Amino acid sequence: MSQATLPDAEPTLPPAAPLKIGTHVLRSRLIVGTGKYADYDVMRQSLELSGADCITVAVRRERLVDEQGRNLLDFIDTRRYTLLPNTAGCFTAEDAVRTARLGREILDGLENPGADWVKLEVLADTKTLLPDPVATLEATRLLVADGFQVLCYTSDDPIIARRLKEAGAASVMPAGSPIGSGQGVLNPNNIRITLEYLKEGDPDYPVIVDAGVGTASDVTIAMELGVDGVLLNTGIAHARDPLKMAVAMRSALEAGRLAYEAGRIPRRPYATASSPDEGLFTVRPR
Repeated sequence: MSQATLPDAEPTLPPAAPLKIGTHVLRSRLIVGTGKYADYDVMRQSLELSGADCITVAVRRERLVDEQGRNLLDFIDTRRYTLLPNTAGCFTAEDAVRTARLGREILDGLENPGADWVKLEVLADTKTLLPDPVATLEATRLLVADGFQVLCYTSDDPIIARRLKEAGAASVMPAGSPIGSGQGVLNPNNIRITLEYLKEGDPDYPVIVDAGVGTASDVTIAMELGVDGVLLNTGIAHARDPLKMAVAMRSALEAGRLAYEAGRIPRRPYATASSPDEGLFTVRPR
């Protein structure tokens, strides 16, 4: 019997499509924050292992110099990463706009391509850290008029998501669950409706789940819903082993995206045989 000839190489998939947000193009659909790490060395290694090429920096809240006098930016290769300034810690539209402008000045000085965009957060209170929808919409309009490409952190309310897109947001970023809660995607139906509203007639409009991701499966679930990316911070920074979790989050995002593109089988209430019924041979008793 002749031996079957094996192929010279394993089959490979085409490279993943990049993520386009406004005029920015990202190789990775995972965006990672720079806060809450035990130290800057762990942060730097985690960022590298995550595969992200865009990272967020909270302009107002971030402690740029630690107790040892080390500067955060000394541990970030600003030629490798596109920085995304973040207005975390702002509770009014006016404060968010001022913070966004400060972030633009800092990144202009670094000659980083992220100087013209901002991740907008306008929070309602310190207990829930939920977004203030009215102030977020107001700040979006002001920042768009000022030339910013605005990525809006918002709730999972499809109506406010649609209003933010109409106001000119480059991306709408609904929360999976409250910031830092690690609860994952609590309301997948609202995320699905948000996707339907925002992508109707505009299928390439980027929708990114932001906040609440606790572990790798949360990322996969979000991506399987059809969102274009995931932004996270605490899930890696506060993991028992941030380096391993960074790799897990990267792999989970890739798996979730592939599964969405492949198309899952429909859910059914009863079993379905995996082998065909046709052509069965009959076994006769002896």
